[in-house]
Amino acid sequence: MDFNMKKLASDAGIFFTRAVQFTEEKFGQAEKTELDAHFENLLARADSTKNWTEKILRQTEVLLQPNPSARVEEFLYEKLDRKVPSRVTNGELLAQYMAEAASELGPTTPYGKTLIKVAEAEKRLGAAERDFIHTASINFLTPLRNFLEGDWKTISKERRLLQNRRLDLDACKARLKKAKAAEAKATTVPDFQETRPRNYILSASASAAEQELRVAQTEFDRQAEVTRLLLEGISSTHVNHLRCLHEFVESQTTYYAQCYRHMLDLQKQLGSSQGAIFPGTFVGTTEPASPPLSSSSPTTAAATMPVGPSVAGLAPPGEAALRLEEVSPPASGTRKARVLYDYEAADSSELALLADELITVYSLPGMDPDWLIGERGNKKGKVPVTYLELLS
Repeated sequence: MDFNMKKLASDAGIFFTRAVQFTEEKFGQAEKTELDAHFENLLARADSTKNWTEKILRQTEVLLQPNPSARVEEFLYEKLDRKVPSRVTNGELLAQYMAEAASELGPTTPYGKTLIKVAEAEKRLGAAERDFIHTASINFLTPLRNFLEGDWKTISKERRLLQNRRLDLDACKARLKKAKAAEAKATTVPDFQETRPRNYILSASASAAEQELRVAQTEFDRQAEVTRLLLEGISSTHVNHLRCLHEFVESQTTYYAQCYRHMLDLQKQLGSSQGAIFPGTFVGTTEPASPPLSSSSPTTAAATMPVGPSVAGLAPPGEAALRLEEVSPPASGTRKARVLYDYEAADSSELALLADELITVYSLPGMDPDWLIGERGNKKGKVPVTYLELLS
């Protein structure tokens, strides 16, 4: 009991000395031993590695398991050292619902047959997802988690110990400095009544402080070397994480390749089925519904714009032979219009348009309401209304 009390008192004294030294350093009242630049760089790289490893680990967990409740459940199972129960993937659950729907709605009907085919594909997708999650967890998440829970905890422990050794060293430096200052003061201003005893005590105090400083310096150097070796091991950690990253990419590539193959097979099955159910239906075609505009168009924006009515149906009988050069604009009823899209004239009776230009437009009696007469300078021709924005 007596030994424990002495140790407790000693530990309390050391803690108090470190606290005083740390506080004085924060207020700028004590000197602080600075680490060399290389050591500081090692510390910064280690902190950065730890921070980014945590972020990558957490986001990868979100990618593999988007459900936060499921992630919390898996975390609790891991902390309790219990096996995580098998969980049905979303694809497998969807496959189950589709199969049950097909069974109830009629597996021999076209809809039921298609539900069964899609359910089988979704089941295969779910199985591929399960394999991907399992592989990624072992090859990628586990090494990252081992670094954070193993190597990094060791580095943090040694860094805290190095910090304590540095505080002890700086406290010894401060005590030695005070002891030498007191000894020098006693030498310059002696006390004639007790000169020898006091000088002897001050000299012994300075010698003890020097001895403590040598011991503290040795312990600090030894701990700094241990910490340095651990920090330099971060390079090996980067190499290990790089290998794990390659494995993660390979597993992800395999997963998406499997998904593509499954969906391609399903698309072929559905295409043949749809052709039998809906004759004349083309599945998977990417051809446009209408032929593209001429490649001589100044811009490609017109390719997505509606095509105006055909010239053949432009005007009622008798107007098709109308000579535009003989047409005069009405005395009233002309308006300005801004062209919305480029338009290429189909024949000489139409006026080619450029986007954002201003033209004068008007209508003639009996003319198709989808068309107007447009004038630009000395040029005149029919223009589609859908390509114009009429201005007031």
